[in-house]
Amino acid sequence: MASHNQKLGLIAGNGEFPFLVLDAARAQGNDVVVIAIKEETLPEIENHGACSAHWLSLGELSKLIDTFKREGITRAIMAGQVKHKQIFSAIRPDWRMAKLLLSLTTRNTDSLLGAVTKVLAEEGITLESSTVFLQPLLAKPGVLTCRAPSEQERKNIDYGRAVARQLAQHDIGQTVVIADAACVAVEAMEGTDAAIERAGQIMRSLHGQPSALSRALTVVKIAKPNQDMRFDVPVVGVNTIEVMQAAGATCLAIDAGKCLLLDGGKIIEAADAANIAIVAEA
Repeated sequence: MASHNQKLGLIAGNGEFPFLVLDAARAQGNDVVVIAIKEETLPEIENHGACSAHWLSLGELSKLIDTFKREGITRAIMAGQVKHKQIFSAIRPDWRMAKLLLSLTTRNTDSLLGAVTKVLAEEGITLESSTVFLQPLLAKPGVLTCRAPSEQERKNIDYGRAVARQLAQHDIGQTVVIADAACVAVEAMEGTDAAIERAGQIMRSLHGQPSALSRALTVVKIAKPNQDMRFDVPVVGVNTIEVMQAAGATCLAIDAGKCLLLDGGKIIEAADAANIAIVAEA
């Protein structure tokens, strides 16, 4: 547990996740200094109880370090996604970030964030797990909804996990969408929701044609083999359920203890209302 009345730096990406971390960190007695990313962070973060908020552009690594030093920050958390394509397209790097980008052997998000983490550590700033304040929101093992997966969904999950584990080793994506033990869509840079939407479109395009595939989609989202919980934690929320429902997906499988339920109990209520099964497995 983090000790009380310390200053904590929060590097905030998009979505609701940074707000949850901010609330939980403050509830545990931390003063929070927010670094908001101009291209990503919701503007409401400014009025959400942080002791100060600083807006930076992606790529301003020196400014990030200078701001933390000025604020006396030695511990920081990264919360909220930064879109993969943003990192490698919208970025206008300062000298420090340019040097770091040149040093990367693989141009994926993990290697970039890992390198940023190392630079911060060299400057005396430790990056902590983004779940340190959010343990209650990590998925517990078992069937989380009223409805358990059907026999067909079970087969989809087993197949999907095997496929996803292979892909995750290459840091391609953490979500696969399966129908009738066939892989319909794989997540890459576009993110989970877009992968689910694409699977729905593919199934609709098959509609009306003789198809051997059962139309019900199963979404399998896993943690990477050596998931670094300091950044890029798998998350699902009510929005995931809405996207699944629109795509005709009936089951969601996640990794117990490694996936955050962003909306807590609300995601389970939404899934039950949509008759979607959610199961978490270690």
